[in-house]
Amino acid sequence: MLNVILFGAPGSGKGTQSELLVKQYGLQHLSTGDLLRAEIQSGSELGKEIDELISKGNLVPDHKMVHLIAHYIDALPKDCKGVIFDGYPRTVEQADALTLLLRRRGMDSVMLELMVDEDEVIKRLLERGKTSGRADDNFDTIKKRLRIYQEVTKPVSAYYLKHHNYFLINGNYTVDLTFEQIDNILRLRGAKKESSTQKP
Repeated sequence: MLNVILFGAPGSGKGTQSELLVKQYGLQHLSTGDLLRAEIQSGSELGKEIDELISKGNLVPDHKMVHLIAHYIDALPKDCKGVIFDGYPRTVEQADALTLLLRRRGMDSVMLELMVDEDEVIKRLLERGKTSGRADDNFDTIKKRLRIYQEVTKPVSAYYLKHHNYFLINGNYTVDLTFEQIDNILRLRGAKKESSTQKP
């Protein structure tokens, strides 16, 4: 299985690049944001706790995230070609937990970090906020999320670099040029495209 961790600051383009990877390689897209929002919409007690945390720009505790991720992976179809981890892991502790979780299932992963300048990230998120309706797409919360990312989440990239399964992607380019970098790395690692997307 091809398990890809798309890593980067909020607004770096993880969701957009995930869609292209799904199309090109037939991977399952695991967006922790979607998982969390689904839990919130369910109206459960866990969902209410998560909603209060996210609306204030805070991170969801590791043990809650690990539980949600494990449940998702165990429910994957047997013919699954791989998973795109979008927005997870966010802490070194989560990276350790994910590595162990995958290893126990005979799997591994590769990290692709989307590096985007902070000014560009803020611009993208403010623009998204005009149509998304998301409570966290406002300037003050964006700045807090970026600060948390630098202090808590950014060290995760060093974890994967240390384990020799890390690649840096320049995400300041257009969507297509950014994906071209990702595509080249995955092809060099032997990834197979969906037959419908193969060029003649």
